[in-house]
Amino acid sequence: MQDRNKGILYGVSAYLLWGFLPIYWKLLDNSGADVVLAHRIIWSFAFMTFFILFTGRTVEFISELKRIIKNRKTMVIITSASLIISLNWLTFIWAVQSGYVIQTSLGYYINPLVSVLLAVLFLKEQLSHAQIISFIIAGVAVTFLTFSYGVFPWISLLLAFTFAIYGLLKKIVRISAVFSLAIETLLVTPIALIYLLVVYRSNLGFIQGSISMNVLLVLAGAATAIPLLLFGSSVQFIPLSMAGILQYIAPTIMLFIGVFLYGEHFSLAHLITFVLIWISLIIYMVSSFKMRKKSHNMHEQSVN
Repeated sequence: MQDRNKGILYGVSAYLLWGFLPIYWKLLDNSGADVVLAHRIIWSFAFMTFFILFTGRTVEFISELKRIIKNRKTMVIITSASLIISLNWLTFIWAVQSGYVIQTSLGYYINPLVSVLLAVLFLKEQLSHAQIISFIIAGVAVTFLTFSYGVFPWISLLLAFTFAIYGLLKKIVRISAVFSLAIETLLVTPIALIYLLVVYRSNLGFIQGSISMNVLLVLAGAATAIPLLLFGSSVQFIPLSMAGILQYIAPTIMLFIGVFLYGEHFSLAHLITFVLIWISLIIYMVSSFKMRKKSHNMHEQSVN
């Protein structure tokens, strides 16, 4: 019971940090999304390198890195994952700085459904009738928003699909969260450094005379890595089903931040869309819970 409570605490902490992350990127408004992304990559790699050294896992990390380099398929997948998560980060930072926090929220509400859709297409997982209905409702919600609001929610869908594809690739290669983030940022750090040197030259995108802004750029690595490490610790103590429920903390916080903190327009079309998405998620989660319970009961009967 104590381990379960610890897992819940870690999970809630991770999703709270992710939920409030838009405020962090908004504070870096004076730096473009390209600069913030480059520094986020570089300092995430620096943070993870320090973390691996501090926890005494250097030999294990080097061994894992060698294994990946020798395996061409794994190398291609992890490289693809690093590029896709970089696109996800860039989209998220740009959206927040451009005043589209509500769209980012919608994207991360849709994301779990997209993840399941990819699992069905690529991992041949099966869906119940209720789960199929939940997908149809989500599709209706996005279509409704597109036609009624007059704008295709490309930010939401890009965030949802890039993060879902990233998750699918991670599921295929099965690398620990710590080593995965370290290797992914290792692969794209040279690109980020070259970009900063070519475009911003010797100052690397830092703002002259603004110590606070430059400190925020450096701490972007910790802001990225800490929630991920907390989440990695959380799933060791709680079922993934519970982690799945906790994940809606983040987009809910983003929604409130967009509406109440930054005063983004929240129309009737938005409300209807979010209600439909919530209904879709509830149907999916209830159906998943029933399927797991049925599977568990069948397993117990076979054992007995």
